Amino acid sequence: MARKILVVGGVAGGASAAARLRRHSEEDQIIVFEKGPNVSFSNCCLPYHLSGVIEKAEDLVLMTPELFKSQYNIDVRINNEVVSIDREAKEVKIKNLDTGKDYTETYDKLVLSPGGKPIVPPIPGLEKINHFTIRNVVDIDRIAKAIKEKDVKKISVIGAGFIGIETVENLKEAGYEVTLIEAMPQILRIFDYDMVQTLHKELYDQGVNLILDDKVTAFDTRMIHLESGRKVDADVVIMAIGVSPETDLAKQAGLEIGKTGAMKVDQNFRTVDQDIYAVGDAIEVYSYLFDDYFKLPLAGPAQKQARSVADHINGQYVDNRGYIGSSILKVFDYNAASTGLTCGFIKNSGLKVDYDCVRIIPGDKVGLMPSSKNMHFKLIYEKPTGKILGAQAIGKGNVDKRIDVIATVIKFNGTINDLKDLELCYAPPFGTAKDVVNFAGYVAINLMHDDFRQVNVYDVRPLVEDGAAIFDVREENEYELSHLKGAVNIPLSQLRDRIDEFPKDKPIYLHCRSGQRSYNACLALQNRGFKNVYNISGGFMGISFFEFYNDKVTGREPILTGYNFD
Repeated sequence: MARKILVVGGVAGGASAAARLRRHSEEDQIIVFEKGPNVSFSNCCLPYHLSGVIEKAEDLVLMTPELFKSQYNIDVRINNEVVSIDREAKEVKIKNLDTGKDYTETYDKLVLSPGGKPIVPPIPGLEKINHFTIRNVVDIDRIAKAIKEKDVKKISVIGAGFIGIETVENLKEAGYEVTLIEAMPQILRIFDYDMVQTLHKELYDQGVNLILDDKVTAFDTRMIHLESGRKVDADVVIMAIGVSPETDLAKQAGLEIGKTGAMKVDQNFRTVDQDIYAVGDAIEVYSYLFDDYFKLPLAGPAQKQARSVADHINGQYVDNRGYIGSSILKVFDYNAASTGLTCGFIKNSGLKVDYDCVRIIPGDKVGLMPSSKNMHFKLIYEKPTGKILGAQAIGKGNVDKRIDVIATVIKFNGTINDLKDLELCYAPPFGTAKDVVNFAGYVAINLMHDDFRQVNVYDVRPLVEDGAAIFDVREENEYELSHLKGAVNIPLSQLRDRIDEFPKDKPIYLHCRSGQRSYNACLALQNRGFKNVYNISGGFMGISFFEFYNDKVTGREPILTGYNFD
């Protein structure tokens, strides 16, 4: 028996649900309502229109109502906003935004995919400045046309999440003077503070005026006022603070709102009403890793949820195992990816998890290959189980491969012991015989077995300032180029002949370029009876990346005589 299924929202979740519903049944009547003028557009590609990577705004639109009708026999109604739901009568009220007229449609099943709306705080003076938000093709087209005005030279982006960073990059590529303002001490909270310094440096190197840990308090004509008292000139302001779930319709209908402020759904993505489902940015999802609900506004999960909804409506089993959150973005010359938990999230959320982390900077390919690049990699795991909790990778190569591997291992409840045994593709142009993820597994196992101990790059400045016994085991020519102030150079090649130069009455901290030679030095000293030996994870290169940005913008005294980023 044919059913009538209505879908509210025609982008990632809504369009995917409608297409999957049609694949299940040729008889069902399927209607999609989209309040905007476009359906099924590439939301994630929007910022790339600003630089001309995507030349025409209309190229962002992947499907049209006409194509939906001809290819799927789905009735897509753009510029039609669903304004209310009558659950008892099982009908919705729709406003045709072109004509201004209201009408109703009944339903057997209703799928809500309204997405999220840009957050625009009520900052004083907002009306005085030329400001925009980014949600759809109309928004990005409006921005692209506005910034082409002759008097637009300086553009400020407020908010350093995915959209903010991608917008900054594309504006900079287009030749504008760009300021990025973020109220938090770092960009991109999907990365830990020690890791994200690499991206802070990249923004700085690319000429972006990056302002962190400072909040916008007011606007004036072509002017932004910050909490610190600083003022920023801006011809145009783009608000990219984030999105909040679009829940007005759900609240009007009396559907349950979860603890995060997004819609509450069950394991089948069904609301408290058995005939109403919800997917995408408007819902909260269950965490596979910390047993609680959170918001995950990403296109990938939305499309998978949509498929599950269509399956459940058609009587199929939904295998909902929860979410871990995996994402990637490009920041100029760097690629940055993350999956699962960060150390910062564990601490800030008060999770009762005993954990440790591995921080390494191996090559992503065989070093002899011209395309080989350093990869900053961090693995977070639980103690004593070795269960993998998360990972982060930043580099100029294919970081996505490594984070995808870790995300897969997490989904299968894998541990650090599984990483060392993974059989991954190898050839010099693609990776190393012991891949980055294998290497991370080895280091984690050694730490778990207490074969050696480590400190992180954020521990080094206090150690230098306290006059700790720090030894640089790089070769003499490397040390002469640049080194930690106060560090003593005893190259690994000379270590066994100079063993008497290491103190036995206080902790010893060792580093090399990336942490591998100093790890070998740690073991050599331990085998000679030294008990209090620590490897500095990430080595001199990791310290250089961690210290650089804050050294430059604060004017503080550097702890290095120079930086080494290669």
